[in-house]
Amino acid sequence: MRLSEWRAESPSREATGQKVNALVDPILLALGASPDPTAWVEWGEEPAIRYTVLAPAPAGLISCFVRVNVPGEGPRATAKLIRWSRVQLGELAIETQGGHRLLTFQIEQLVLRGADEAADRVGRFAAELFAAVDGRPVPEPAAGRATGSVASRRTTGRAKPAGRAATAGTRAASGPAGIPAKTGAGRAAGGSQPRRA
Repeated sequence: MRLSEWRAESPSREATGQKVNALVDPILLALGASPDPTAWVEWGEEPAIRYTVLAPAPAGLISCFVRVNVPGEGPRATAKLIRWSRVQLGELAIETQGGHRLLTFQIEQLVLRGADEAADRVGRFAAELFAAVDGRPVPEPAAGRATGSVASRRTTGRAKPAGRAATAGTRAASGPAGIPAKTGAGRAAGGSQPRRA
């Protein structure tokens, strides 16, 4: 999902007010994110007070912590760019029962959970991050499983079973969020960075 889509679904009007957005957007751009980037917003239990935005950029993953209204100061945001070789990704786990599915994924200190359609969102974002860490292009959505908005279907990938990554000869020229895909020679020489659990 794009950041604008997350803002449209915000559980709190104050969390995505004009003052807050005017503070967050320049930070994301300064760290290399595209305008209205693919993102994950972890609203937490008090979105009217604080929340976290994760956005991929060519150099790494941007983690932006937003405080909606600091007493006497107004909104405040702090962010860091974590290089792809340093991003800590956990395993992508799914559980199904009675026609429902629950998906869990850990990024750095955040644990993302989603059920049914929200699980699809988690899976697409996880697939994009896995691809970025490996230097691969974003996986295409699986046929017949389109979920979410039209914009999110066009711009995000879906998780695929292990071992089905594209070969070096068929990789596209660029990866997620404008991240250059590694060439076959580059991968043969250095290989991809191992993911940390």
